[in-house]
Amino acid sequence: MKITITLLLAISTLAAGNLAAKSTPPPVDPGWPRQRTNEQGTLVYYQPQVDEWTNFKELAFRMAFSLTPRGGKEIVGVIELQAQTDVNMDDHSVLLRDFKINEVKLPGLDPAKTSQVDQTVRSFLPPGHTVVMALDRLVATVAKSEAPAAVPVQNDPPVIFVSNTPAILLYVDGDAVKADIPATNLGFVVNSNFPLFFEKDSEKANYLYTGQQWLKGASLGGPWAAAPKLPADMTKVANDPKWEQMKKPILSPSAKGKPPTVFYANKPAEVILFQGQAAYANIPETQLSYATNTDADLFVFNPTKEFYFLSAGRWFKAATLQGPWTYSTPELPPDFARIPSDSPAGRVLVSVPGTDEAKDAVLLAQIPTTVEVDQAKAAAEAKVTYDGEPEFKPIQGTSLTYATNTSEKVIKVGDVYYLCLNGVWFMSANALGPWTTAQSVPKVIYSIPPSSPVYNVTYVTQSTTPQGTVQASYTAGYLGTFITGVAVGAIIANGSGYYYPPYYRYPVGGYPIYRPYPTTYGVGAYYNPATGTVGVGRGVYGPYAGAAGGTAYNPYTGTYARGATAYGPYGSRTVAQAYNPYTGTYAATRQGSNAYSSWGQSVVSNGNKSAYTQHYSNANGTVGSIQGSQGGAAVGASTKYGNTAAAKTTNGNMYATHDGNVYKNTGSGWSSYNNGSWNSVNSSASSRNAQQQKQSYQSSGANQAAAQQRAQSSQRSGQSAQSRSSGSSEVDRAAQNRQRGASESQRFQQASRSGGGGAGGRGAGGGGGRRR
Repeated sequence: MKITITLLLAISTLAAGNLAAKSTPPPVDPGWPRQRTNEQGTLVYYQPQVDEWTNFKELAFRMAFSLTPRGGKEIVGVIELQAQTDVNMDDHSVLLRDFKINEVKLPGLDPAKTSQVDQTVRSFLPPGHTVVMALDRLVATVAKSEAPAAVPVQNDPPVIFVSNTPAILLYVDGDAVKADIPATNLGFVVNSNFPLFFEKDSEKANYLYTGQQWLKGASLGGPWAAAPKLPADMTKVANDPKWEQMKKPILSPSAKGKPPTVFYANKPAEVILFQGQAAYANIPETQLSYATNTDADLFVFNPTKEFYFLSAGRWFKAATLQGPWTYSTPELPPDFARIPSDSPAGRVLVSVPGTDEAKDAVLLAQIPTTVEVDQAKAAAEAKVTYDGEPEFKPIQGTSLTYATNTSEKVIKVGDVYYLCLNGVWFMSANALGPWTTAQSVPKVIYSIPPSSPVYNVTYVTQSTTPQGTVQASYTAGYLGTFITGVAVGAIIANGSGYYYPPYYRYPVGGYPIYRPYPTTYGVGAYYNPATGTVGVGRGVYGPYAGAAGGTAYNPYTGTYARGATAYGPYGSRTVAQAYNPYTGTYAATRQGSNAYSSWGQSVVSNGNKSAYTQHYSNANGTVGSIQGSQGGAAVGASTKYGNTAAAKTTNGNMYATHDGNVYKNTGSGWSSYNNGSWNSVNSSASSRNAQQQKQSYQSSGANQAAAQQRAQSSQRSGQSAQSRSSGSSEVDRAAQNRQRGASESQRFQQASRSGGGGAGGRGAGGGGGRRR
C-alpha cells in the first residue's frame, strides 16, 4: 500500500531529480538456478522449496539439482536440507547458512553409483556454504497454514474528495492551532500540512502556499484564489532566520498556472485526483473495471455499478464517487481475487483477503528484524528530552502510564521507567535516566491496546541469550503496519485507525511545540513489508526545521517539518530515506538506516550485529551482485567459507517433489526425470481444473448472486475465489509460488530503486495528494 503526498515546496522537484540521478546497487538476487564448480565437476541447484520455516530461523527445504561430473553425463536429483537463516528486511534478502544435508535422492540411478554421486553432491555444499536469496521468493514458497493474531483496528472511512482538475488537500490536524509571529501582524496555523498564514486583524485574510503559488482565502474551507499580493509583514518573516525555508517563496513568489482546487479537512481524508475526465479499463476474466488516469486504487464492479476504493489497506465502497462510503473489505466481490497478478491493477491483490499475495504480505509482516545490542554503547547514547518536567498519562485498560511531553516512548511500570528507542528497550529508576539496556521486557507492556499512541512498542521484544548477549527484535507493527483479520482471510493495514490527539505546549516567549502522534490510517507513518519502504504522511512546517516531498516527515523533539529533504537535529536525508516518526530514525530500502543502524551502497548479509553501527559488515561477510564478463548474471556471497554464484542454464526450471522426483515444464506439459531421461506425465487433472474454473466463471455471469455465495464460501475455507493455480498438482503449485515470488521480488527492487512506497504503487502526480 502506498501513500501519495502532495509536493509541498518548489525545491522538491530538484531534490527528486538529484535522487533519481544517483546510481543504485544491483539486486541481491538476480535469479536462479545457482552454480558451483570444483575439481569434481559442476553442480547446478535450483531455487529452494520450503517444507518448514521454524521461528524464521531454521529452514527445512528441498532443491532440485543437476550434477555434471567431470568427463561424465548429467545426473538429476533432489537434495533435502536444513539451514539457519538470517533475514535482512531492509533489502528483502535472506542468508542461508550452516547447511546440513539430510538426504540426496537420485531417481532411477543405478544403486551401485548412488554412494559416489551422493558424496560428490555433498562436496559442493559443505556446512560452511552460504546462499543468499530474495526474501519474497522464500516467503512465496512457505505454507501459510496458521492464522496469525489480528489487531482490532478501526475502519471508519476517511473523507474522500474527487477532482478532475489539479487539486491539493489542506489538512489541519484537528482544530486549527494558531500562533503569533512576534513583531508582525501575522500568525500561522501550527498544525497545517501546508504553510498557512493569517492576518491577526482580519478573520478573512488567510494565505496558503501550495508549493507553486500563494492563495488567499476567506476561511480555511475556502474559497481560495490567487493572492494578488502578500501582506507587507511577510518580508519580516522571510528575513527572520527561524523562517529561512520560507524566504524564497515569500521574496520571490511565482504563480505557475491556474490555482488548484483546495480541499480542506481536519480529520483523515483522501483525494481521488483524475487527470481529466475519469477513464476506466476492464480487467480480463472479471466483471471489474479500474480507473486508469488516477494514482488512486479505484474500481467499479460492473454488475452493481458500485465503486471500490483502497485506502491504507482497507476497502471502501459507495454507489457514487460522492459517497457515502462504507468499509467493505469483508464483503469484496469474488472477482477481486480473480484480478490477474500481471495486470496493472494486480498490485491490490496484497489487500484482497484470501489471495496468495495477501498471505505473503501477512507472513512478511511477522518476520522480525533482529540485532545483538552493544549494551554499553547503546545505553550511553540513550537520551530523553522533555518539555519541562516529565508528564505522564495513564494508558487506558492497564496499570501503566506513558510520557506525554517527549517524542520518545517512555512507559512507567510500577516504579521503573522503560524507554523504547530505535527498536531497543532501556530501563531506569528515573524518568530522566541514566538508562541501561534492558535484559528483558515486562509482559504487562504487551497488554497496551491499539487505542494508545504508544501501542507500536508492543512489536519490539528483547531478551538475553544463553550466551549472555541481548537481542532486540521488531516486526512491521513497530513501523505502523498491522495484521487485521476478516472472515475471508487476514490482510495488512496501515495505521491502527485510532486518532491520537497531538501534544501541544506553549513556552513563554516562544513558538508552540506541536508533536503529532501517528494517527488513523497511517498519518504519521506507514511501513509496507511487501516493499520494505517506510513513508511518512505528516508534513507540517514552522520556524525551526523542515521536510517533505514524496514521503514527508514527522516533527521530532519539538521541531517542525516541510521541504524536499528532511533536515533538523538529526541531520538530513533525501526523499528516499524517509523519516520514521516512531523511532526517530531514517529508513529506506537502499542507502539509509533502519531502527538499528545505517548503511551505504552495500548490503549486509546477516542483519546488523549491533545497534548504533555504521556501514557494517559482520563476520559472515558481505553480499553483493556482479555481472560476469561473458554477460551471465551472478550474485555472490563473499564469506570466510567460500563463494556462491548464480548462473543461467539451458536446462529449464526444475522442481523437487516430496517423493524425491524431479519435474520440469517443457512448454507443452510436465516431464519427470528418471535415470537419464525425461518422460511426459499426465496433466489431465490440471486441464480439468482449468475447465472447471472457466465454467464457474461463465455461470457467475448467469447467476451472479449464487456464484458470489459459492466463491465467498470457498474463501472462508481458506481458498482464493480464483485459485490462479491449476490446483491439483504439487509441481503446479510450486511453479506458481516460484513465479509469484520472482514477480514480487522484481516489484520490490523496482520500488526500492524508485523510492516509491507500496506494492508497485504509482507515484505522486498531478498535484493531488492523500492524508491519512
